[in-house]
Amino acid sequence: MGVAAGPDGRPRCWWSLDAPELLVYHDVVWGRPMHGERELFEMLTLESFQSGLSWLTILRKRDGFRRAFDDWDLERVANYGDRDMNRLLADASIVRHRGKIEAAIANAGATLALHRAGESLDELLWRFAPSDEERRAPESGEELPSVTPEATAMANELKGRGFRFVGPTTAYSLMQAAGLVNDHLAGCELRLR
Repeated sequence: MGVAAGPDGRPRCWWSLDAPELLVYHDVVWGRPMHGERELFEMLTLESFQSGLSWLTILRKRDGFRRAFDDWDLERVANYGDRDMNRLLADASIVRHRGKIEAAIANAGATLALHRAGESLDELLWRFAPSDEERRAPESGEELPSVTPEATAMANELKGRGFRFVGPTTAYSLMQAAGLVNDHLAGCELRLR
């Protein structure tokens, strides 16, 4: 659970070397600051769907999720009805879990409610990013937390704003994915940038 050489010989976090999709995700997405509303909504939704599953499963279905959820168009997703629910439950290109699908639809509506209040998902989430100066680079996977006080506070705020399926562990995974925290291990080439 440390840093290991990737197929190109460059040092990377151990978990990224298990599959080509993980390597690309590690190198291109994970830990890089993300600010677009659609991108953050997508990541929030994917992290919610990941609960109880492997991240590789979600990555392999990512294109299916994009198609099924209208390329993360917040207005369209927030207005999904029974016909859309039935379509999504029958779509093998995504994870067919009624509670998670209902949460995605509710979360689109909650994001639009933020917009109507003059706020953004970006501002809300980034409010919980800890200072980089307060965090040292983790040396191994054993040092990576699954929950932090900031993630717990984020989850509570999201729930208070009507978001669903966003507990502290999901919130922390979102923080890692969207670059609110840099959990690339010490020695990983992405940590060095």
